[in-house]
Amino acid sequence: MYSSQNGKVPVPTLERLATYLRYLIDLEQSQIETISSAEVERQTGINAAQFRKDLSYFGEFGKPGVGYNVVDLQNRIARILKVDREQKVILVGAGNLGSALVGYPGLKEHRFNLVAVFDNNVSKIGRPVWDLEIQDITTLAEVNTTLQARMAILAVPANAAQKVADMLVEAGITTILNFAPIILRVPRSIYVRNVSFLQELAVLSYHLSTKP
Repeated sequence: MYSSQNGKVPVPTLERLATYLRYLIDLEQSQIETISSAEVERQTGINAAQFRKDLSYFGEFGKPGVGYNVVDLQNRIARILKVDREQKVILVGAGNLGSALVGYPGLKEHRFNLVAVFDNNVSKIGRPVWDLEIQDITTLAEVNTTLQARMAILAVPANAAQKVADMLVEAGITTILNFAPIILRVPRSIYVRNVSFLQELAVLSYHLSTKP
């Protein structure tokens, strides 16, 4: 298992590692064998010095004058992010967003295996969504006793999010990707990532050119 030299990796570094991984996958598919930090900067917009600093948290990478072997670097970053193995994921909320996420092919490409979908709408329970069947949210803990998933995607309305988050914690979930527009109250041992489309659009709006 990889760990940083000081035991603490900044979240922005992990986010950039995911960007590098996506880029490296594309390079491998294009049969490109080596890459330089300068080329990484040109293609991703991430400063070459920042790229090297991000990698330095986890040891030595690349060879001076040669660069980085694409496949080797891809594999090492995948191990760092623990996506070199299957990661089971459950999803709560089978609405428009949740249903779209179930069908997103990028999950399997990065070894995130969506193993169950839950909802509290009786008209949806038992219905198929892609290759899964929507299950009753009240069975979450029981079902996950068998599945042993530790990662969940939360795609429910804000007024239901906290209650569902509590159920996820009780079911053994330790990491949550939260699409609900609410700050969840969870134990310190639970890691939550909040995804806000409005927040992202607001940042884009700020960067709009003032020119007509």
